[in-house]
Amino acid sequence: MYMTLRQLTLFEAVARHLSFTRAAAEMCLTQPAVSTQIKQLESHIGTPLFEQIGKKVYLTQAGKELYEACHDIFGRIEMLEMTLNELQGTVKGTLKISVVTTATYFIPHILSTFLKRYPEVNIRLNVTNRTQILQRLADNEDDLVIMGQVPDQLNVSIHQFLDNPLVVLAKPSHPLASESNIPLEKLANEIFLVREHGSGTRLAMERCFDEHNLTLKTGMELGSSEAIKQGVIAGLGLSVLSRHTLSLELAAKMITILDVKNFPLMRHWYAVHLTEKKLSLVARTFLDFLTAETKEIVQKIDGNQL
Repeated sequence: MYMTLRQLTLFEAVARHLSFTRAAAEMCLTQPAVSTQIKQLESHIGTPLFEQIGKKVYLTQAGKELYEACHDIFGRIEMLEMTLNELQGTVKGTLKISVVTTATYFIPHILSTFLKRYPEVNIRLNVTNRTQILQRLADNEDDLVIMGQVPDQLNVSIHQFLDNPLVVLAKPSHPLASESNIPLEKLANEIFLVREHGSGTRLAMERCFDEHNLTLKTGMELGSSEAIKQGVIAGLGLSVLSRHTLSLELAAKMITILDVKNFPLMRHWYAVHLTEKKLSLVARTFLDFLTAETKEIVQKIDGNQL
């Protein structure tokens, strides 16, 4: 059976997207070129790898088996690359990171600084919600995941690298904006815009209200911090978000932080990986960089925007 790594790479992209068009775009090729390579691969193997029903593409059983094999093959190649780099003592290669959406307000700045120092590192950044982050962590799909709420159901190593203050935000014209030391009981009468169930920020909000025997009155459930901020600006309610997400809106005076007793809720950002995972030299170097330099980088971000 004759297969090239190029064909397997193209097949993996099509199988992952279940789309020849999207795979072609990712690989910077035309769709006919990808289709030709897949047909040649199927000819070598002697059986179809995909079937198309209507406009949808599906993997055949042979395709599913090959897709699993691709994970093993490419995973082994990555491990070989890591080993060779380790032997040479060179910080280069691929670094796979997944982050919860809220972390996107500072992670790109951290990665930019890191890449200036280590330009031979190739970063694969995946941004998703907490539920998907936990699944990726359990499946060991990344070198590191960045989150604010550490799971207790997995055996993980935890590296705290940044404070994450959660604050109550409101429209500047809100009646509470001019008050000081607002009791939490007073907020129980307000409508709150919240993230989806399972969000770390929402969990922290609900826990805070529960600890004070108060009920959190939720209005709209929104899928991103950006949507929540726009809702607050529009006067749809209050919310609780990470202070790190608000620099631009505070600078523009579109949002204000309320002076509430027991706030900010001080949480933290963590880099997490499975305890038994052996980190590559690239991952260890980034982890050291993260814990040593993130605070200064984030302070510069806030200072430039406020």
